[in-house]
Amino acid sequence: MYMCNHNTKLLLMENITVVVPLKQPITFVLEGFYVPPGYGSLLFFLALLDFVVVLLGNGTVMLIIIIDRSLHRPMFVMVWNLALCDLLGVIAVLPRFMIHFLTGQRRIAYGHAIAQAFCVHTYGAATQTILCAMAYDRYIAVCEPLRYHSIMTTARLIFSLVLAWVTAVMWIGSVLIFHIDIPLCGHFIQHVYCSNRAILNLACGPTTVNNIYGLAMSWFMSSSIFIVIGFSYIKILQASVTKGKGDSSIRSKAFQTCASHLVVYVLFEISTTIIILSHRFPSMSQNIKKFLSILFIIIPPAVNPIVYGLVSTELRKSIIKLFTLKSRKI
Repeated sequence: MYMCNHNTKLLLMENITVVVPLKQPITFVLEGFYVPPGYGSLLFFLALLDFVVVLLGNGTVMLIIIIDRSLHRPMFVMVWNLALCDLLGVIAVLPRFMIHFLTGQRRIAYGHAIAQAFCVHTYGAATQTILCAMAYDRYIAVCEPLRYHSIMTTARLIFSLVLAWVTAVMWIGSVLIFHIDIPLCGHFIQHVYCSNRAILNLACGPTTVNNIYGLAMSWFMSSSIFIVIGFSYIKILQASVTKGKGDSSIRSKAFQTCASHLVVYVLFEISTTIIILSHRFPSMSQNIKKFLSILFIIIPPAVNPIVYGLVSTELRKSIIKLFTLKSRKI
């Protein structure tokens, strides 16, 4: 006799339970949010609002940096890449949320699930690696101002960014590659989006090696990036204090140069820390836990353009100049 539930297909023969792996094409069902009757449209509007804010904010920053040749400098080129990274994370998740809120659709094909997991994890990894490259750039700008242009050449800038993206893609790719040979026995993903861990939870057997490798890689990469950024800012602080004794404008310039980058990094780390802490409170509402788990995707991409626009005088002036010219033409 056959028994089947939402997570596994079981074959019972003479009191022996045999797990039957799923065969392609596999279609997963996301648990998603619990949407109270009548609230779907409101949640759709909120998701759409965040999506539009992210697209407009990051799109404007990217467009300004492309148009204004005075912004074709290492710091702003890296900001452009960070904005691109933000768009990657949001586009991978928010459109599906909007469909879920509006229609209740929660099904997702296997290929799309792997692609979403890859994009979400790459967004998280690339954000860290790009911020690491930006910390190195800020370190050179503050600690070696006279040698900055000879050190941060176009070739070194390109190398830094390529290294940041390649490291992120290889980091995530090496984790997700384990999915190829793992048979899956469930199709119900207990999360609001597809992730490496959520898909591995559907494996027919234990995934000890995958778990250890994934955690080890994440810990090693995140710790390494934290050390590089921490070292850079310790050196920046030392240089600011030493050089700023006789001239307070040096400290002010160093703060203006690094404040936006530091705020963005701290905001991202707070968002990811909240996810970890939310799992320590089992009594917390599941919907609240799910919302906290997506904060790192919906908050930083929406706030980052505002941070750079407010703190960076040059970027702010370029944005104002562009919109002033557009309004005069109208």
